[in-house]
Amino acid sequence: MTKAIDRIHTIIKSLGMSARQFDMSIGASNGYTLRMKKNKASVGSDVLERIVDKYPFVNITWVVTGKGTMFGPEAEDAGVYENEDLDKTLTYREVEAIVEHKIRVYQESQMENLVNRIKSELNAAEESSEA
Repeated sequence: MTKAIDRIHTIIKSLGMSARQFDMSIGASNGYTLRMKKNKASVGSDVLERIVDKYPFVNITWVVTGKGTMFGPEAEDAGVYENEDLDKTLTYREVEAIVEHKIRVYQESQMENLVNRIKSELNAAEESSEA
């Protein structure tokens, strides 16, 4: 029987992230998810809340129980996923949510790079005007 931590690792893999990146993204300590998996430990409700806050497209019911789809409750509500083998198939909306998340992460990274470049240029301009 799989546990919530196993399903969290499935999410991490689906998002194309490392466990460390995921831990940092939800404000968990470095190595948290790997330690939890190694020890076959239970995940606290505070971590589950942070996952839902950071990744609102994640179906928390699936994380906790393994029922339904990994992303979004719409297929579960419709009763489509009664066969557990179907849980491994992503719907168009799930793929779209993953893509949107990756785009948002990329845009945030690019914005941070731009801000840092502008700060460097401002500092260089300030130093040259003082000389």
